[in-house]
Amino acid sequence: MPGKSTRRQFLQTTAAVAGVGYFSSVARSQDSKSPNERIRFASVGITGKGSSDSGHAADFGDMVAVCDIDDSKLDGASKNPKFKNAKKYNDFRKMLDEAGKDIDAVTVSTPDHMHAPVAAMAMRMGKHAFVQKPLSHDIYEARKLAEIAKEHKVATQMGNQGTAQDSLRKAASIVRSGVLGPIKEVHIWTNRPIWAQGGDRPEEAPVPKGVHWDLFLGTAPYRPYANGYHPFAWRGWWDFGTGALGDMACHTFNMPYMALDLKDPVSVVAESSGHNKDSYPKWSIITFQFPANDTRGPVPVMWYDGGKKPSKDIFSGSDASGALIVGEKGKLHAKGDYCEQYAIDGVDEPKVEWEKSPGGTDDKGHFKEWVLAIQGGKPAKSNFVDYAGGLTETILLGNLAVYAAAEAGSPGKKIEWNAKDMKPTNAPELEKIVKREYSSGYTL
Repeated sequence: MPGKSTRRQFLQTTAAVAGVGYFSSVARSQDSKSPNERIRFASVGITGKGSSDSGHAADFGDMVAVCDIDDSKLDGASKNPKFKNAKKYNDFRKMLDEAGKDIDAVTVSTPDHMHAPVAAMAMRMGKHAFVQKPLSHDIYEARKLAEIAKEHKVATQMGNQGTAQDSLRKAASIVRSGVLGPIKEVHIWTNRPIWAQGGDRPEEAPVPKGVHWDLFLGTAPYRPYANGYHPFAWRGWWDFGTGALGDMACHTFNMPYMALDLKDPVSVVAESSGHNKDSYPKWSIITFQFPANDTRGPVPVMWYDGGKKPSKDIFSGSDASGALIVGEKGKLHAKGDYCEQYAIDGVDEPKVEWEKSPGGTDDKGHFKEWVLAIQGGKPAKSNFVDYAGGLTETILLGNLAVYAAAEAGSPGKKIEWNAKDMKPTNAPELEKIVKREYSSGYTL
């Protein structure tokens, strides 16, 4: 009809008038919404972090669908006034097939092994995606999700909320300023796991009423239901989770990654308490070797979990989790999981500038950063293409080394890594960890 503008034309005009000219490797989605339009959200996984993720979504838009494999969780959500108009589903595939036309954006807060298939299907339908950390269960999935996000020009974000904090961004800028001198080494540690792992499977038990066990298993091989998998302790099992490293490194590794561009290590080796290749070990120590880049020389990064920490001559503090960047002139100690505070030793703190999060510095502000990207603003800092995909690949590479360190008390095989081709060049037996086979009915 003459004179009638399309929705895309309207959004392009709105962006031009507003002076929005920012483009990164992720172009603005052709379906970006005007700031005056209500975003229509769907949430897959509504307990644990899914509770706050879906709650934030409802605060910033309209919740049109919720999905969970546990009927009791769906029944509880239906009592929330924010979700009163949301359709309920157990299977994300059915939700996207039936309600996809009414959905603009999807949050994914499932166990790790289901992050990628949910996000991939949603993004291929043009839906914006917020995915809890780690972005994926496998290295291959992380690379693929970044490629899909770029191809479909959707706004994305991973749920590592510390990325929005001023303290983390400022600390990264201090390191990048060069005040610490050439970086010699990095140490990162966590008190996780705080769930049972490193043992045998629990005994088979009846599936609780309302739990759709086949949908929980999803991409994973079949195993009988047992107490301890649902709703939380799945993190300790290779089929479902990514262990202490996958759970916390997207937080604790985050500031060093931002500061030093810790992408594409060339090798990784681990020592662990020992494991049966079914459950993650009780503790591990992992050493990544990063090659030099345009801003720094080569640097080793050591990761510690299960109560392990750097030696006393390197770090004598009592923090349960944190990171220490050691330079030739000084050190920067990031305290806590999210670098909530930092301390500098050996040099004076320089004045630096850092890019503040447009959404705010807390958990909800991190989420708002994604919402603003959906509405036509710049991509969220932890978007899949420019940031979260690479961070997740680096972190999950550590689990290749952990898998190869099944014998207690001695280092496992040192894995040589070809990042371009995603190949453990000297350990082809680990390719099944880089890219696992999905159960029938699921695909990327």
